[in-house]
Amino acid sequence: MQETMLQPPRTIMEVFKMLPEGTLAEVIENTLYMSPAPNGQHQRIVADLLFKIRQYTEPNDLGLILPSPHDVYLDETSNAVEPDLIFILKENMKIFNPDGDIHCVPDLLIEILSPGNQTHDKVRKKDLYKKFGVKEYWIVDPSTKEAIGYKLIEQRYSVIGEYVGEIKSQLLNHSFTF
Repeated sequence: MQETMLQPPRTIMEVFKMLPEGTLAEVIENTLYMSPAPNGQHQRIVADLLFKIRQYTEPNDLGLILPSPHDVYLDETSNAVEPDLIFILKENMKIFNPDGDIHCVPDLLIEILSPGNQTHDKVRKKDLYKKFGVKEYWIVDPSTKEAIGYKLIEQRYSVIGEYVGEIKSQLLNHSFTF
């Protein structure tokens, strides 16, 4: 959402909200991070997982899967991210506004690595998602198809497993190949 500038921005979150629609940017712990558009291999995995997760979750009425770009405000002052895939369980759908952004913590997030952002997803965002209580987090390396999943247990991430070409979600109790 682009805002009209009535006065200069005072915070990073104000700068973030003023960026043109479609700008790939996130605010993590009050720092603005920008990235180039993802490559084709990245987008193909996003599309494959989106299709397969939706194909399973919609008929079973489990919740909603959304692809990026979709801003997720983990708080209102210093953390707004744009995960590649966002899943919200049916019982938590109150956090989703179909006409706006998500202003709360989704249940499951999936990030597909891009060249140059591996530390961003593997460390910075993993720590952030743990801090805010994302129940399940998956990181996929498109070049090797390696996927590693984490499940939140007592405010710490435990490894669900490491797989090739597959996500075995404990939250959804189902496996998804890509």
